[in-house]
Amino acid sequence: MVVCVGIIDDHRAMLLGTTAIVNGHPGLHVVAVGKTVAELVAFRQRMDVILLGLTLSDGSTPAQNIAALAWTGARVLAYVGDEQIGLIREAARAGAVGMVKKSDEAPQLVATVRAAARGQLAASADWAARIGRGESEAARVNLSTREGEVLALYAAGETAERVAQALFVSRETVLDHIRRIRVKYAAVGRPALTKVDLFRRAVEDGFVQQDP
Repeated sequence: MVVCVGIIDDHRAMLLGTTAIVNGHPGLHVVAVGKTVAELVAFRQRMDVILLGLTLSDGSTPAQNIAALAWTGARVLAYVGDEQIGLIREAARAGAVGMVKKSDEAPQLVATVRAAARGQLAASADWAARIGRGESEAARVNLSTREGEVLALYAAGETAERVAQALFVSRETVLDHIRRIRVKYAAVGRPALTKVDLFRRAVEDGFVQQDP
């Protein structure tokens, strides 16, 4: 199955170079590029992964752009150069699943895109380090109401299938919520890679009551 990739950046040379790298690897294909979100979605292509530049000439913010891309269902990777830490942190909190550095070698870029397409956590140690875990507000995780419901059930021991039944959604939707929850915890320096880790975070944040 071909992974369909979109790229948003306002540097033409970067768009062309990254497109060439992605298209040079089997199973990956850039289907749309743009200097803005509007330009990208105008192609009306299905996309599995979107590389999003964080500083665009239209003045939009990472949070605004990630929200505007939510309907596509694509997994968003922050596509970063020398952006300020605050912008990278904003992208993580808005739902970006990881980071591709513009200085990354082709194998690293491709591996990150493939990981995101598989729904895996694409948050590297460098990603976590850039988010600035030391700030006092960084320990807090802003989960949506539905994410909190999924976390409470899943961390308490339910399977993804049973959580889906309880919330009247698909198993894939539950797994996507779990992925986003893990990304948000990783983004503030509280990784939850295993179900045991998720249980600990759920207890710490009051989503699950631990038996005395």
